[in-house]
Amino acid sequence: QLQLVESGGGLVQPGGSLRLSCAAPGFRLANYAIGWFRQAPGKATEGVSCISRSSTTTNYADSVKGRFTISRDNAKNTVYLQMNSLKPEDTAVYYCAAVPEYGNRCDKDAYLGSWGQGTQVTVSS
Repeated sequence: QLQLVESGGGLVQPGGSLRLSCAAPGFRLANYAIGWFRQAPGKATEGVSCISRSSTTTNYADSVKGRFTISRDNAKNTVYLQMNSLKPEDTAVYYCAAVPEYGNRCDKDAYLGSWGQGTQVTVSS
């Protein structure tokens, strides 16, 4: 079963940036469409973004469009989430997971298998 490891979270001021990484030691990440999810205390899990296996299509939640960018480097076996113009409401634990892909379009609101341990993002002054 695919095992994913998230990293890159931290404490940042509003308006700041962070880049999250999702790695898959021992697995070929290029075989999977990958999505990022987040879970804030007391809130439902939100599908943030996803990227197809070929990187040709991406998908974003309305809440992060224009601020977050998902990308992948299959040679490095890593998927990234660049987060700019961060807001306090972006505070959450962020997870990556494999997601379904239909006709080269990824589904950011569903996941396959299990999540990693997550990485905490805190946006606060």
